[in-house]
Amino acid sequence: MTNQLVLDRFLPYRLSITSNLVSDRIARAYESLFGLTIPEWRLVAVVAEAAAITQAEIGERTRMDKVTVSRAAIALVDRGLLVRAPNPGDKRSHHLLLTDAGRDLYASVAPKAIELEAKVFARFTRAELDNFVAMLRRIDAAALEE
Repeated sequence: MTNQLVLDRFLPYRLSITSNLVSDRIARAYESLFGLTIPEWRLVAVVAEAAAITQAEIGERTRMDKVTVSRAAIALVDRGLLVRAPNPGDKRSHHLLLTDAGRDLYASVAPKAIELEAKVFARFTRAELDNFVAMLRRIDAAALEE
């Protein structure tokens, strides 16, 4: 490596650009098919996997900021896809749970998400994708080190 910064070869920049491109493609599909933003879809998916989870836990898990999580949760509650339930472990927070309509939406969106993932990554072998995911997890761990 040299001391000269070439933005197009700077890995944090490349990760950001690639992430934005993939997210934008998926966002267009979710918006047109289901009327969901990316943060709303992430909340639906995380709540579906967790059964009951607080907004703070969603923020930690998804790396979304509190305001984004809060706005998405409000929109989903207003649409009848999520409900808030008391959190017996912390009276200051609530658990978010999918409603029947939210579970139905998740059941419709999840196969579409898998299909979109397959299209975007069709040029790669299973081994390449497994290695890529392993590398991303190692990058995550390194970024979280203090």
